[in-house]
Amino acid sequence: MRLHLKTTVQQDYLSVFQAFDERLFRRLAPPYPRLKLLRFDGSEPGNVVEVELQTGVKSFRWTSLITERQITDTAAWFVDEGQELPPPLRHWRHKHLVSRQDTGATIHDIIDYSTGSKVLDALLYPLMLAGFGMRKPVYRKIFGTGKV
Repeated sequence: MRLHLKTTVQQDYLSVFQAFDERLFRRLAPPYPRLKLLRFDGSEPGNVVEVELQTGVKSFRWTSLITERQITDTAAWFVDEGQELPPPLRHWRHKHLVSRQDTGATIHDIIDYSTGSKVLDALLYPLMLAGFGMRKPVYRKIFGTGKV
């Protein structure tokens, strides 16, 4: 299943892309489940990000490996791929893309995920949309609204 969210902001795409660090990662964390950051190497290929999802009842480990990073004249991105995922996820690939726009940039969260069941993937979609949709106001607060 693919989820693609776009947020237009005022800052230049390279400035936005360079801000994808541990501080921004913490600010983007959803209120639930709580994330306990165990490791954050950065966004270069070979870097690892490891969190513990704390549900209040049980905790789950999530480890992602940065597999790609590229900067061009019009866009910049990095990709994290799940190595250890919480149930029911079996596959996770998240492309963090920032593209240049005339008056700023567009931040794209492009997420491909799978549980192994198309029905369960579809049931999770609204939760994924809500969880990653919470990033939009954070992006706009930090990088500007993108409205001229």
